[in-house]
Amino acid sequence: MNKPPLSVQHRRRFRRFRFLLSSLIICGLIWAAGFVWYVDYIPKTVKNPTQHTDAIVVLTGGSERLSEGRRLLARGLADKLFISGVYRGVEVDELLSVGKSDPRLIACCVVLGHVAENTRGNAIETAVWMYEEGYKSLRIVTANYHMPRSLLEFKSLMPDVNIIAHPVFPDTVKIENWWRFPGSTALIASEYNKYVFASMRNTLLNWLPNGDRKALRSPGNAPERDEYSASNTTNKDG
Repeated sequence: MNKPPLSVQHRRRFRRFRFLLSSLIICGLIWAAGFVWYVDYIPKTVKNPTQHTDAIVVLTGGSERLSEGRRLLARGLADKLFISGVYRGVEVDELLSVGKSDPRLIACCVVLGHVAENTRGNAIETAVWMYEEGYKSLRIVTANYHMPRSLLEFKSLMPDVNIIAHPVFPDTVKIENWWRFPGSTALIASEYNKYVFASMRNTLLNWLPNGDRKALRSPGNAPERDEYSASNTTNKDG
């Protein structure tokens, strides 16, 4: 079979290259538009700062999150403080700097979760604990740039729970004028990519019967009660 003339081959290659380049440009524009939306979606203030909830949930990852969770508990804005994603061997007193807190408050009202290793794990770990305790509302404390993905994961597993966002605002992350700070831009872009991936995964899971809640029923994924630690935890089996 004779090959087409070189001029025809060149035109075909050029058309394929043009199609590929156009596709990349379109994808880049869509990503950029989504990124701008995401930056605007990052919470700038704390809404409902005085509303009481059954629990306060702190996602580990910064000292300011723990300090804020401790302060909210001391103000009586929740009955329990659940700290998700704590490394094993870390004690409550060490984590919360008991010297700065009321030891009685820590003894009665703080629970540590040791299973979660990422945001999805935080949501699973917290959902299991929330449903075991029979709680219907929570205030989630995490960094402002991390809040959109956290809400996405938590709401997908706890659609019947009232979730209040309580962001903290790290001084090292500049949301306003982010384009002037390469470090902040890279961090926000990374969070946006993770948010997109989580959205796609949750959408696929929602197409399956109870797909997104399977993790709460699976013995291999759901934390057992001995995965929690604090002086106030009790064994419900006896």
